Amino acid sequence: MSLSTHRTPSSRALTRLAQAIALAMSAALVGCQSSAHVEENPAPAAPSTMIKRVKPKPVFQVEHDRKQPPQDLWARMRDGFQLQDGIDVNPRVEQQRLWFVSNPEFLLGSADRGSLYLHYIVERLEERNMPLELALLPVIESAYNPMALSRANAVGLWQFIPSTGRYYNLRQTNLYDGRQDVTASTTAALDYLSKLHDMFNGDWLLALAAYNAGEGTVGRAIERNEKLGLPTDYWNLPLPQETRDYVPKLLALSEVVSAPQAYGVALEPIANQPYFKVLEVNQRLDLARVAALANIDEDELYQLNPAFKKRMTLDRPQHLLVPTAKAQLLADSLSSMKPEELLTLRPREQVFEQVASTAPAPRRAYRVRAGDNLSSIAKANKVSVSDLQRWNKLGGKHLKVGQTLVMQGGAAASAPAEDNRRTTRYTVRKGDSYYLVAKRFNVQPQHLKRWNPALGKALRPGQTLTVYIDR
Repeated sequence: MSLSTHRTPSSRALTRLAQAIALAMSAALVGCQSSAHVEENPAPAAPSTMIKRVKPKPVFQVEHDRKQPPQDLWARMRDGFQLQDGIDVNPRVEQQRLWFVSNPEFLLGSADRGSLYLHYIVERLEERNMPLELALLPVIESAYNPMALSRANAVGLWQFIPSTGRYYNLRQTNLYDGRQDVTASTTAALDYLSKLHDMFNGDWLLALAAYNAGEGTVGRAIERNEKLGLPTDYWNLPLPQETRDYVPKLLALSEVVSAPQAYGVALEPIANQPYFKVLEVNQRLDLARVAALANIDEDELYQLNPAFKKRMTLDRPQHLLVPTAKAQLLADSLSSMKPEELLTLRPREQVFEQVASTAPAPRRAYRVRAGDNLSSIAKANKVSVSDLQRWNKLGGKHLKVGQTLVMQGGAAASAPAEDNRRTTRYTVRKGDSYYLVAKRFNVQPQHLKRWNPALGKALRPGQTLTVYIDR
């Protein structure tokens, strides 16, 4: 017993000695490994610091790096929808959603027109952290038509009446109407909506109701319900029927946009990139001349700048909205032209007087075809619209199929473009749009519209389209 008692402490001592030797060797090995970094880092690094150096990047950082912004603007909008939270199944919303699903051409036509402006509006909403459903509000207000005019004399994408427009600094004269200015009216609308949002204690539904009916109408409805001990939320207020339908329309529309395939609606993709740029100008410009300088469709340029009522940059603002792809070309063209060449009140032919040939230009005739308009004919013949009007004594832009136009100069060879094409007829199916049909036949959507001027902005099933296809 005494022997075993004596051996036990000795073995424990040997064990401790072995552990100490092992620790010393480990420390020596660590010292050897870190010696390679002595010259770069003279101060010895703590073990925790070295561990951090060999750690991989956090998972969330890797995910953030991999995440790409959506290519389709609709997807970006869905990510920013905020108004659906907390809203259960509502028969008023369902009724409006049924209407949109039963009339997809309205939504598709509005989206087609709105594709010029949506990216700009979405970005302004995101800057203010406002719900992106509000980008759909012009669908309800104006069907995204900047020239829309209501019976109450409300105008533009956001449908400002004159008094509210003036309150939000939207200038209105015989030459310029800020209510139709895309950027100015959007700023005013978001300012107004933000004010209403604050006024009604952060309730977006009440703010939207007030945008439609006025803050006084909504305020009085709230006071009435308070006196009667009734709920004061939007759904329980005694409001005009138009306002009772207004908010459900927006909520229903956002539901359809959230899941268009579920409702049988084929929304055309919209590129998640700016459609236009703001080009500062300090000259008085004729929009028709600007369009010719940058090879921009004249109607498209006017759709971007509808506030200039005479199609001239008169009476503010000193900028133009120009398709992004053509902005640099136009800026270069304007910078290279002399001031006298840009005076809008001089006859158009004087601008080109210095380069015109002294010999009389040969005259030729052109017979108007279905889908033609002055802009397309002028572009094909390399002449100006104003020259076509002057040569043919045209007071407006209306043409008749079979009408003969007289022309001088230009490029006659390019005029009969359709002569080298095969004509086909296409019957519109459910879900079709100008974009989808144009893609199917490999033509431009705007050409389809010009070839079929009587069909309107949106297509309906059963309509027949004329399409010209290269032979």
